[in-house]
Parts: sequence; structure tokens; C-alpha cells
Amino acid sequence: MIRIALLTLLTCSVATAQRPAYQPPENVDPNLPNVLLIGDSISIGYMLDVRKELNGVANVFRPPTNCGPTTRGLEQIEKWLGDRKWDVIHWNHGLHDLKYLGPNGENLADPDSKGAHQQVPIEQYRKNLKQLAERLKKTGAAVIWCETTPVPEGSAGRVAGDAKRYNQAAAEVMAEVGGIRTDPLYDFAIKHEDLQRPRNVHYTDQGSAKLAEQVARRVKAALMDK
Repeated sequence: MIRIALLTLLTCSVATAQRPAYQPPENVDPNLPNVLLIGDSISIGYMLDVRKELNGVANVFRPPTNCGPTTRGLEQIEKWLGDRKWDVIHWNHGLHDLKYLGPNGENLADPDSKGAHQQVPIEQYRKNLKQLAERLKKTGAAVIWCETTPVPEGSAGRVAGDAKRYNQAAAEVMAEVGGIRTDPLYDFAIKHEDLQRPRNVHYTDQGSAKLAEQVARRVKAALMDK
């Protein structure tokens, strides 16, 4: 049984590592600027479309993982940054911070159940974001904070309206740190809510492509100002 479990884990790890969105550009052009996208499964969904939108404009990378909550960001940010010179970093944490866990860490718990709690409470979220924002500024890249996309009514383990609250907290942090742009992806996503899956924070393929257009616009604007 142990051998089967280990084999299954290894197979899943290999499959995850081979996800197209996790792969670096096939041909990195040394004459183009480098862009790093940091984010959760929403960014994984729009990653390849952003790369298409920025074809011939920039080399677009992302960490080969779901970047999850701010706590994971603090743990892994040095690994994600690596030793590459970044011209633009487009960055988000939120949906994993605001989601609810059960008393024993059960994922996507019913927010109204006994012992349920948000993975990263909003005040800790503020502190974590500030630390990450200050670190990213030190890279010398143009840093773009990306608003967290909406939580629809009925989404498992999350509460509609929390994304807006966490975005407001993030806006206050970015104003305090200074020198960081914002991609208003929340408002953009609201205008295209028909492309979000029912009772789910994720998007259809068409929805991810639409989000990619917005992300690419913000990245291009940042590159033009450098």
C-alpha cells in the first residue's frame, strides 16, 4: 500500500510539473524584457493566454506551482524570484487567504461550521502583503499588484464579498508601501461575470482568455513606462 501511495504521489507530482502553464517560454529572447506572473489557479488559467498576448513583447514566466496564500508567498518568494532580472512582476494572493478551513485544516470548509476559520485572517493578510510588497520593490522591477477576482454566491469554502474586503486591505497596503501599480482585475471580472463558472471562483476558458487581455494591457503599460 505504501509503495502504491508513493507511486501515485510521484505520478501526480510529475503530471503537475508538466502542466503547460508551468513551463518556461520555448524560446527566451534575450533582447526582450522578462515578466513574472505570481498567483493562484486564476493566474494559471490565464497564463498561456497572457504569453500569447505578449508574444514578441516580453518573455513571460510564472513559478511552476499554485502560489496560494500570502503565507506560501513568504515561504517561497526567493525561490520564485530566482536570479533572473525581472522587468515587470504582476502579483496576487487572496483567494486562498480568504478561504475557510475546518478545525483540523480541512480544505474549503463551510464558513458557518463549528471551528471554521479563514486560512489567513485579513489583518495577517495585510502584514504579509506589506512584507512581500517591500521585497518585490527591491528587485527594481515594475511591480503590479493584481486585485483578487470575485467570489460568487454559493462558492464552496468562501464567502461572497470577502474578495472586495481583502482587495480594500491590499489597496491600503500598496498605498502605504508606495510605488506599486494596481491591476483592477476585480472590476474587470465583474463586467465579465458571465464567463465565471457557476458558484465557483474559476473561469471558463473564454473567461481566462478575457482576463489575460486585461493582464497583458497592464503589463504593456508598465513596460512602456520603464
